[in-house]
Amino acid sequence: MDLLQLEISTSRLLLQPISMKYKEDIFSEFNQEITTYMYTKPPKYISETEDFIKDSLEEIKKCENLVLVILNKKSFKFLGCTGIHEINSNDPELGIWLKKSAHGKGYGLESIIALKTWAEENLDFQYLVYCADKANIPSRRIPEKLGGKIIREYKKTNLSGKVLNILEYVLPKAGD
Repeated sequence: MDLLQLEISTSRLLLQPISMKYKEDIFSEFNQEITTYMYTKPPKYISETEDFIKDSLEEIKKCENLVLVILNKKSFKFLGCTGIHEINSNDPELGIWLKKSAHGKGYGLESIIALKTWAEENLDFQYLVYCADKANIPSRRIPEKLGGKIIREYKKTNLSGKVLNILEYVLPKAGD
C-alpha cells in the first residue's frame, strides 16, 4: 500500500499526506496555544517544521506512522494535522491538532471518524488508542463520542516542561 498516495474524503474534509506545501501553515498555526496539552512543543524556526515534514514523509514511506494534513474540501485551506502513530502495532494511536480558527466546528471528530474508518478497513490491530489531557475537554469529547473507554491515566512532562494528566482511551471497532 502506497500511503503517500492516500486520500481520505468526508463531506467537508480532505485528508492527505503531509507535504512541504503546508510548511508555512504548520509553522504559523502549530503555536504555544495549540500545543498546550500536547507532548511536543511549537517550532522556533521554520527549519524545525521542515525537518518534521521530512521525518514524517520517511515514516509514511516505511509504513511506520501516517501523518496527514486536514484540508477544507471546497477551499483546500489548511485546517490542521491528524495521523496514526505505530500503524503496524496492535494498538495504533490516533492523534489530531487543528488551527485555532478551525476549533468548535466539528472538524476534529469528523477527521478522527474518517481516520478510524480507514484504519479498520486497511490495518490489522487489536484496538485503537486516543490520548488526551484531562483538562482538554474538546479533545476528550472525540473519543467519548465514539464510545471510547479510559484504560489508563498517567502523568507525562511535555517538551515545554508542563506536566500533562493523560487519559488513554481505547476506541471500539465498528460493530463491537
